[in-house]
Amino acid sequence: MTEFRHTATIDLPASDLFAYLREPRNLPHFFPQLSQAEPEGGDAVHVEADVDGEHVEAEAWLKVDEESRSLSWGSEGPHDYHGRLSIEDAGANESRLTVTLSSVREAGDEEVQRGLEETVAALAHTAVADSDVEAAEEQGGWAGH
Repeated sequence: MTEFRHTATIDLPASDLFAYLREPRNLPHFFPQLSQAEPEGGDAVHVEADVDGEHVEAEAWLKVDEESRSLSWGSEGPHDYHGRLSIEDAGANESRLTVTLSSVREAGDEEVQRGLEETVAALAHTAVADSDVEAAEEQGGWAGH
């Protein structure tokens, strides 16, 4: 089994970032291959994705640990894919996100590491953008009306 890790600082308070990431329905916002992620009760999540031109549906799990601000996830199958992320305070309005992926998938280490880094960058961008939109809507829109 191969393990990959990436850490990034994100311009959101840790509690806000964790609230965003713990919601399974937000997964397709930052995992471009995912088209749907629906909670099915407990830790179960139904996911649909487009991988290498093929539509795939699977059952996955997502475990949320509120106390440690961490998530773990995975899906059974030929690649034995699973991961974990944790969020720490990195300042008043910043958080430090660490993501670890493990898989038996045969792929080049550089390709997987680059994919992980791109996903974390997309996650950071999307979480901050969604937070900005939400804040603007709460304040009556971007023009402040």
